[in-house]
Amino acid sequence: MLTGVAGAHELRLGLITPPSHIWTKAAEDFGADLAAATDGAHTITVFPAQQLGNEAEMMQQLQTGALDMAFLTVAEVSNRVPDFGAFYAPFLANDIGHAGRILQSDLAASMLEDLPAKAGVVGIGYGMAGLRQIEAKGKVESAADLKGKKLRITPFKPILDFYNLLGAAPTPMPLPAVYDALANGQVNAIDMDAEMIWKMKYYEQAETIIVSNHMMFPMVGLVSAKVWKGMSEDDRALISKLMKARLDEVVATFVVKDSEWLEQVRDTGANFMEVDATFFGDVPAQWDEIWSEQSAVLGQMREAAAASAE
Repeated sequence: MLTGVAGAHELRLGLITPPSHIWTKAAEDFGADLAAATDGAHTITVFPAQQLGNEAEMMQQLQTGALDMAFLTVAEVSNRVPDFGAFYAPFLANDIGHAGRILQSDLAASMLEDLPAKAGVVGIGYGMAGLRQIEAKGKVESAADLKGKKLRITPFKPILDFYNLLGAAPTPMPLPAVYDALANGQVNAIDMDAEMIWKMKYYEQAETIIVSNHMMFPMVGLVSAKVWKGMSEDDRALISKLMKARLDEVVATFVVKDSEWLEQVRDTGANFMEVDATFFGDVPAQWDEIWSEQSAVLGQMREAAAASAE
């Protein structure tokens, strides 16, 4: 039982993904696991779809102890601890399975140790979404055709830098607004993973799917350091074990499903354009040059990725 948390019979976990998303389902499963392990004495209420605010706001709530737990993108963590921006190095992962192995590396695990002191949170483990693709209105034949396009991104510096280098007009936007923004022309391209392109039917509003796999999109399971401090060692061990198991399951699910979702989108008749790093010219190298000054572990991350490649 969570005897170390006085009166904390109901813990709260926030995330930005919609109820149907794999991250949300994993959070709900984690809550069910905790309730079962404590005979219903302690539960977790999951708040999806930014019900508790955006990721920056949830991070602040974690730091103050107003929020107990969250599944946040690593990009948000990189806003507080720039070393984590290395996970977004272009073409770090060769494929979705390789991305999973990078997140299971010793380097990735060691980086979590910095979070309590630098961000006021405890990192339990990593999940992820699929590799990033680009969906665009109109025909795209080269990266030059993306220049000037209003391209929806998640509002984080590693991604912003990539698209600024490409010459696009990166436009931060929350997930719930994306479909309508594509439909009404507020944006004419998006940076997105295969699951969301398929499940949210974004393919209905754009003609070209650029299958680039250009960037990983990791997630991290977090607990407020203030809440963590009030827990007993047994409580911490239980939460770590149960949350880590569900995070590992998220990674395993995406490794299997990511290519399946892409094929389902392809079957709709969407125009697929498969590209590699050469499509983006000097942009990946320029990104590395910028981020080598901001993330002290970027070189180590490239080495860890190379060591885990098959």
